[in-house]
Order: sequence, then C-alpha cells, then structure tokens
Amino acid sequence: MYTVLIAEDESDIRELISFNLERESMDTLLAKDGAEAFEIAKEKGPDLIILDLMLPKMDGFTVFKELRLDSRTKDIPVIMLTAKAQLDDVITGLEMGADDYLTKPFSPKELVLRVKALLRRIRTTPANSIINSGKFRLDKNSLHCFVSGEQIDLTPTEFKLLILMVEREGTVQNREDLLREVWGYRDTANSRTLDTHIKRLREKLGDLSRCIETVRGVGYQYRNIA
Repeated sequence: MYTVLIAEDESDIRELISFNLERESMDTLLAKDGAEAFEIAKEKGPDLIILDLMLPKMDGFTVFKELRLDSRTKDIPVIMLTAKAQLDDVITGLEMGADDYLTKPFSPKELVLRVKALLRRIRTTPANSIINSGKFRLDKNSLHCFVSGEQIDLTPTEFKLLILMVEREGTVQNREDLLREVWGYRDTANSRTLDTHIKRLREKLGDLSRCIETVRGVGYQYRNIA
C-alpha cells in the first residue's frame, strides 16, 4: 500500500484529495502548512507528495527546495498544486524538478490518475534490468543513472524519460507517445511538461546532452554518440 502526503492549507480540498486516494487503497498523511509538511516528509518518508504552492509558514517552492536538499526526502516524487494558472508558476515548478503539476480547480479523478501514473514509475522492476548504452549504465531497479561510472542525480520522471528513449535508440518518439507513456497524459495540452523535463535532463547530462536530439515538429530521439 502506498502512502501519499497531502500538503494543502484548505481543509475541504485536503479532505477531498484524501478521500479519493483512500478509495484507491492508498494511505494518506495530511499537512496544513509547509513547515508541518516538511517535518512529516522527513519522519514518515511517504511514497509521493502532493504539494500546494500557496502554503502558510513555508510556501510550496521553499518546501520543495528543502525536500530536495535532505537525503531522506530528495527522491520522493512531487506533484505540485497551484491556484495560479500562470505559465510562469508551472515552468518554475517543473524547472525545480517537480514530477508533475495540476492547476486549481482540478478534477479529483484526474489527480488520482496522475498519482497512479507517477507511482507506477517508481515501482520496482525485475532483477535483470541493467541497460548499457555507450557511456550510460541505467539500473531500472534502483532508478540510478551512471555516466562513465559516475552517478547522475535524476528524478524518477527524468529517469523514466531517459530510459524510454535509450531502449528505443534511433527511433523518433513523438510528443504524444512520450506524454502518454511517461505521464499518462491523453493529449498534448501539457507539452510544456515534456519540454521542461527534456531541458533539465540535458542540463544534467552535460556533454552527453547531444544524445537527445530534437526532431522538429515531431518529438525527440536518442542516439548513442559515445
């Protein structure tokens, strides 16, 4: 059974999310402000965090930064919630490394689907799950990425995106397929999510970022250039 931490200051929204997740046989932890959310995350180690950005005491952006700096919480997937529909807030959250986001008002059903899709990404895979490609070594069990023997710190979503393309080397992956298979999206309305994650992935890969090629008007593809 998965445990999800819900950090939301509005009690009705907090309880609504909790109710819908518990209907799907998930445990929930509730926090009404940012400071409480960070303490619960450190103490309980939830499988996933739903994080509102407009929290009292410590706003969501600050909470997220603290989560990523702490060894106990740095790998916990995060879905950001925001009442601000402005593109800047979405981009800021994604560039910080959030795995997904939703803007209020949102459909509880859609949120549950996003949670399930994200949890599927961190599910343990079979033991024979080492992928080698050029300088890359990808461990699907631990979700660790190594380049020339040195570990690169990727989020679960970044890892999923990279390994999907590596396993389909030389084949162009269109945007619709990537959004559906990595995030569970049914259309390209959230294409900003894909572009921002590709940008972050390239930044972390450094010189090997050119392995991920943009195919204009279509999507992306991986080529082993090592």
